[in-house]
Amino acid sequence: MSGSVNKVILIGNLGRDPEVRTMPSGDKVVSFSLATTESWRDKATGERKDKTEWHNVSIFNENLGRIAEQYCKKGSKIYLEGQLQTREYTDRDGNQRKTTDVVLQRFRGELTLLDSRGRGGEEGASYGGGGERGGYRSQPPAERGGGERRAQGGGGRLSDALDDDIPF
Repeated sequence: MSGSVNKVILIGNLGRDPEVRTMPSGDKVVSFSLATTESWRDKATGERKDKTEWHNVSIFNENLGRIAEQYCKKGSKIYLEGQLQTREYTDRDGNQRKTTDVVLQRFRGELTLLDSRGRGGEEGASYGGGGERGGYRSQPPAERGGGERRAQGGGGRLSDALDDDIPF
């Protein structure tokens, strides 16, 4: 196999409200931390144990960044797809540091709000980077009418989309 894959899929809760910064180019980047928690029961003691991992997330996709900024708050549960990206920087004390972030690139990535209404967003609203052209896999909640929810791939039964008055 000559290729490789760099894809991360996470479901977790925001550790802080999204922060929006403007880069020198004028593009915006939205960043936040995401907590994923693994739970299990200790076989020896029967005690329930948890382990939480924290992930730094950076969104360079303008549309997904806008959705995160408007609808995600600390504690919101989300599903996201992105890529791992490691960068080096110098801290305040002059030490070289490395950090690995989950990055949603300009034309890639996916963000799905998993919270129910009233807890940070519309339940099940899904937004994607859209491949070459960018765009939404479904419309933002503010642009949808009547609380309609659409699945990412069009979803639903075929019979729901067909008109019963077709004369054949």
